Amino acid sequence: MKRKVFVGIDNGVTGSIGVVDPAEHQAYQILTPTVKELSYTKKKAFMTWIDYEEMRQFFEDIMKDDVQIISALERPMINPGRFKASVSAVLAWQTTLLILKLLKIPYEYIDSREWQKKLLPSGLKKEELKRASYDIAKRMYPFAVIEGKDADGLLIAEHIKRKYGGNGD
Repeated sequence: MKRKVFVGIDNGVTGSIGVVDPAEHQAYQILTPTVKELSYTKKKAFMTWIDYEEMRQFFEDIMKDDVQIISALERPMINPGRFKASVSAVLAWQTTLLILKLLKIPYEYIDSREWQKKLLPSGLKKEELKRASYDIAKRMYPFAVIEGKDADGLLIAEHIKRKYGGNGD
């Protein structure tokens, strides 16, 4: 039987990917791999995209250990008042989704409120959420390498581990 590895994907080009591997007593988070390129618009501008090859390789490296990945992908932020950010979020979501489908990695969609309600204290203001995410993840996984200023990807992975009773086997 394959061991289970839980992967949480904090969607977006400023997001992260968290991995919890209970059987190996490992947990870590990387920043979503990105690349900056000339935008598709007529006006000179640059846009940050997900680095498809690097992200695909990240998942393939996990799969080399003959594991069953259980993943959750955060839904993209859609806000008509923030058009550029919404387009970026949807493009990031689409790229990530294509990689998961290509590699036949099962996934589910998750809203930020779902995992935050289970793992973060109530009553936090928006600016406090990121710091709390990092602090709580470091307490849960003091050995974990956490790239970034928050640990949203890692806490999403922890949430789905708990949801599916993940002990690794």
